Amino acid sequence: MIASAFLYPWDIVGDPDAARRVADLGVQRVILASAYHSTRALTPRHPSRRIVTARHAAVLYPPDAGRWRGRELRPYEQSWVAGADPFGEAAGALADAGLDVHTWVVLAHNSRLGDEHPHTSVRNAYGDRYPWAPCIARPDVRTYLVGLAAEAATRPGATGTDLESCGWYGLAHLHAHDKTGGVELDGAGQYLMSLCFCDACAAGYAEHGVDAEELRATVVRALRPYWSGGEATTGTADRGTGRGADRAGEWAAVRGLLGPDLAEAVRAWRESAATALQRACVAAVRAAAGAGRPGFRVMLHADPASHRCGANAGVVPADVLGHADGVVLPCTGPDAAREEILRPFTGPGATDRPDRPDRTLAANLTVVSGMGGSPATLAADAAHAAALGAHELRLYHAGLASDADLAAVRTALARLG
Repeated sequence: MIASAFLYPWDIVGDPDAARRVADLGVQRVILASAYHSTRALTPRHPSRRIVTARHAAVLYPPDAGRWRGRELRPYEQSWVAGADPFGEAAGALADAGLDVHTWVVLAHNSRLGDEHPHTSVRNAYGDRYPWAPCIARPDVRTYLVGLAAEAATRPGATGTDLESCGWYGLAHLHAHDKTGGVELDGAGQYLMSLCFCDACAAGYAEHGVDAEELRATVVRALRPYWSGGEATTGTADRGTGRGADRAGEWAAVRGLLGPDLAEAVRAWRESAATALQRACVAAVRAAAGAGRPGFRVMLHADPASHRCGANAGVVPADVLGHADGVVLPCTGPDAAREEILRPFTGPGATDRPDRPDRTLAANLTVVSGMGGSPATLAADAAHAAALGAHELRLYHAGLASDADLAAVRTALARLG
């Protein structure tokens, strides 16, 4: 299996040993951030720093002024990594070390965009806006995201891309000094709190026979038991996401809260908006890559439950591999969780597409112990993912991991051959 490691440009820029150190792990490829959201990141081996604070979502290369001239929504430039083109510098160093480079592009996750252009944000049933979550149903947002994907994905030297957050983002968000955990929301509650009620979504609901105001009232009514401390409907929630592993149970709970007909109509609208964005981004990236890079692969970070929101945006498993070259799936955790995530793509008749024998399923495994990863079981977890049909590995995240974690990764990859 091809193994790829995620990195930020700041893990490489200014550290002359970094690229060789990554190559020595046994990976063949690096997924290198070219457009990323705000973050505070550790750099445990860098010779001159330990913390990088990326203050806002930004591109890590010089954007094309001509592409964005006259547009209200446009990418922000970074100022926290030295040099005019941190991505290009890092990509060059990695290529010199013999590593293939793919871009890593974060799309519908941008707090600064929402702060400066409030109309672009998801607006929940109570009227609260989520600045970090652009509403992908809005035409101006979709135009911006498609343009960003085309530019950020096809940086010089890249042979493919991973598109993250290419779909709906919702309530769940790692936020500074977060105080939203006082009431635990299960997966159904997270979904209801993630539904958007902007004017574009109201029009979309109407196309599917749903009155937005009636839906809003139903959602508010369904959420009341949560605020009073009622029991979660889909079991114990994962800390930070409010979601357990039971995707089918999650959706059954939504149907119970909204009623089956309303729930399915809402899901149909949101699936159509997400699929339209995914298809448009993939097509734009392919067009930008052009004939000069015929093997350029476009991968989507995805979740097999189309109702889910976030970095791994919900997709329709039977549809997505008709336009994307593959999906990157969150596979950290017990065997049962991996099975739930991979089976919709590999089960009988799920995505057996004779027209796309080259499609790729990449198992994304966290290898940072302090972030819930398990580098000590990487070999076994990777073998299990492969037995379930995964073709590649993604390792999150070589720049954030400790020396001990990286030693475990090196041993596991050597064992896997």
